[in-house]
Amino acid sequence: QVQLVESGGGLVQAGTSLRLSCAASGRIFDIRAMGWYRRAPGKDRELVATITSGGSTTYLNSVKERFTITISRDNAKNTVYLQMNSLKPEDTAVYYCNADLIRQGVKWGQGTQVTVSS
Repeated sequence: QVQLVESGGGLVQAGTSLRLSCAASGRIFDIRAMGWYRRAPGKDRELVATITSGGSTTYLNSVKERFTITISRDNAKNTVYLQMNSLKPEDTAVYYCNADLIRQGVKWGQGTQVTVSS
């Protein structure tokens, strides 16, 4: 059974930074890609960023334009990170980790709350 466990969320003030981590554990053959999604109150879940095993990245346009979010990955540890700088109240959401596993499908973490106060 593969599990994804997120950490690093919390309550922060606008303008500060957070680093989210997500570690995949269990019997893993290989991970094609990992990513972060978020669901803000009253909104649909949206993709924030993804990264492949080769390091190719994609970002949500609105956060990419702010140059405040960076996704990275440690393949040896099956861990993905999301560095978020200059946070704004509109970044408040539950952030979910996602992994596209070879032969095992897509797995999700339980989510970690990020709250940005103004």
